[in-house]
Amino acid sequence: MFGIVAQAGGEIQLYSEPGIGTTCRVLLPTTDRTPTIGRSPTEPRDLHGTETVLVVEDEDALREVARRILSRNGYVVLTSANGPEAIALVERHTGVIDLLLTDVIMPQMLGKEVAARIQEFRPGLPVLYMSGYARPVLGPTLGEEIALLEKPFSEQLLLIKVRDVLENVR
Repeated sequence: MFGIVAQAGGEIQLYSEPGIGTTCRVLLPTTDRTPTIGRSPTEPRDLHGTETVLVVEDEDALREVARRILSRNGYVVLTSANGPEAIALVERHTGVIDLLLTDVIMPQMLGKEVAARIQEFRPGLPVLYMSGYARPVLGPTLGEEIALLEKPFSEQLLLIKVRDVLENVR
């Protein structure tokens, strides 16, 4: 809840007393902007690709979902459950890797550490981070100028983010 509220520029106020209960107030900023939800882009994009993506995610189910989505849309997908495994895979892999898609918070190594180590072997390798935490919460950990995919994500959002990062490299 904190991540969602912080991302919206709001705050949470909690008041709790033993035996009485807890009150949670969520304060969100107001706006005069017109909502943009539901507007479709003027030009449809081809979100398919043929590039090789290394997915590093400690949660088995999410790693498998990302692999399936990317594979059925033409990508070659390599997967790892953690940082050390991903680094070992990159050291052994002789083919091209076009993108690193890594979770931010994982046991053993943070995504930023994984990316730095892999980029020692693959300089310039673009990175797309994914996290269940909102960008304002991750700012101190990653910095503001990173590509971030927030969990949970839809198939379309994953494909859009992957294409955006890959196209910005060229």
